[in-house]
Amino acid sequence: MPRLPLGAWVDSGVDFLQSRLSWLFDAISALVTGLYDGLVAVLSAPAPLLFAGILAIAAWWLRGLLAGLLAFAGFAVVDSVGLWPDAMSTLSLVLVATLVTLVFAIPLGIWAARSDRVSAVLRPLLDFMQTMPAMVYLIPGIIFFGVGVVPGIIATIVFSLPPGVRMTELGIRQVDAELVEAAEAFGTTPRDTLVRVQLPLALPTLMAGVNQVIMLGLSMVVIAGMVGGGGLGGAVYRAIGNVDIGLGFEAGLSIVILAMYLDRMTGALGRQVSPLGRRTLARARSAATGAARVWNHRPQPAHAVTGAVVLALVAGGLSTFGGSGREDGPEGAENIGKGRTVSIGYIPWDEGIASTYLWKELLERRGFKVDTRQLEAGALYTGLAGGGLDFQTDAWLPVTHAQYWEKYGDKLEDLGSWYGPTSIELAVPSYMKDVRSLADLKGKSGRFKGRIIGIEPSAGAMALLKDKVMKEYGLEGEYQVVDGSTPGMLAELKRAYDKKEPVVTVLWSPHWAYSSYELTKLEDPKAVWGKGDGIHTLARKGFAADEPEVAAWLRSFKLTEEQLTGLEAQIQQTGKGKEQQAVRAWLQDHPEVAALS
Repeated sequence: MPRLPLGAWVDSGVDFLQSRLSWLFDAISALVTGLYDGLVAVLSAPAPLLFAGILAIAAWWLRGLLAGLLAFAGFAVVDSVGLWPDAMSTLSLVLVATLVTLVFAIPLGIWAARSDRVSAVLRPLLDFMQTMPAMVYLIPGIIFFGVGVVPGIIATIVFSLPPGVRMTELGIRQVDAELVEAAEAFGTTPRDTLVRVQLPLALPTLMAGVNQVIMLGLSMVVIAGMVGGGGLGGAVYRAIGNVDIGLGFEAGLSIVILAMYLDRMTGALGRQVSPLGRRTLARARSAATGAARVWNHRPQPAHAVTGAVVLALVAGGLSTFGGSGREDGPEGAENIGKGRTVSIGYIPWDEGIASTYLWKELLERRGFKVDTRQLEAGALYTGLAGGGLDFQTDAWLPVTHAQYWEKYGDKLEDLGSWYGPTSIELAVPSYMKDVRSLADLKGKSGRFKGRIIGIEPSAGAMALLKDKVMKEYGLEGEYQVVDGSTPGMLAELKRAYDKKEPVVTVLWSPHWAYSSYELTKLEDPKAVWGKGDGIHTLARKGFAADEPEVAAWLRSFKLTEEQLTGLEAQIQQTGKGKEQQAVRAWLQDHPEVAALS
């Protein structure tokens, strides 16, 4: 049967939409960004513990004293692990996505409830939207809206829309038909019947739909983090990329706390808006005695509002509005940036991390605000081409990243190579005495468990390995290339090396692993890997015109192998999450790099 070119048709459709409706996507992006930025500013304004107190008062009012105390304790934990700003970013993302979703979901649900034909048309569409893997929505999202929070919010809206529509339709359809007939018999218009009879009686189900929308939105935050959405999802993504168990646990626990709070509060609010729910709560309070009566005590709405206002006034009196405050930049001639923001994207490879945080420190010393975003290679190049990022420092050209340069080169500026030549290779521990070249791997897959430990699947080295190296050396079918991440590969290398077990990994030079372990670079007699690349700095189109000083610094920037591997080693020794601290220590011994002359 001939292959149906569905993928090609979709690509053509996306290209058509991108070329004809770019104005619409720009308008949507501006609107969503404005909503998100405004909400982040509001939520980040009070000091963390004071805002936690306001949220705790809301929990006390809706669910009781015990719920309020637990809410405060949970948010205090989030603040204590240093993830409060990320939590507020995530909360803003979820709230914006929920608001926009409900704007579309409720009218569609009402329409479907009032028309069987509309319901029949919507049902398969909603099934498709909810069963399609959520990550797929990020691909057109990045193309249409670039990297950042917008594609994450759009993907969240699409993924969480179906339950909102379905629960709205279900709630209205469940209203007793006799009540609707009675309203119509008294001459009530269809609009008044909907507003005064159906919607009030359907409110519990509608609130359950709101709860589902919020929970699905929270389930998308990690996926949004993969495209630069930031927040707790970005923290989880960084933890995955760096195999940082501690950060992953802290960020995951923070998401759980946020999810539990939102779930319990929306559930309690659903009971508050339902007459039946209010009667049930009143009976439960009157029946409670002793300790249960204390823990379930709920203040009057006026008292709860008063408490929240008092906390807000205390925050203002203590000058805690404005978050953690703004650090003043350098004065005089060094304050070249004057607070302008520069965004740097990077892939979590060691030389990329080292050079990115080096430039973050150098630019911040000169008065720039620097936003760093960890991304996959595909998202990184798409973001650069779309103008969502300013530059990246880890482009391996002309060989390794040739596929990306061929696709996006006309939308990028090459600011030159700052290191080279490099090499890509497969490496084994030196105690594997009988394996010295790629050809020696043939017939030995049993010793290596049939695996070649790879890195990020989007890396150019992985494409070369799968498409050319494996075929040329007859390794296809005998070995499986394991997709993963650079930290994951290094963790597997360390585990096998410590146990003196056979292991073969994708590596490159320069890399600090060669100074930490005794490794053998497997020879490539057929020269399939190609000649060594230079590590280039690529910028978005127009960046040099917008920031000529920064572009000039980047063009003149060079590092020797000793400097680069030394910086990588410094970062490894300092520890995860302290990259900029390691850069500052390294710069004290390398003032010639800090001079940027």
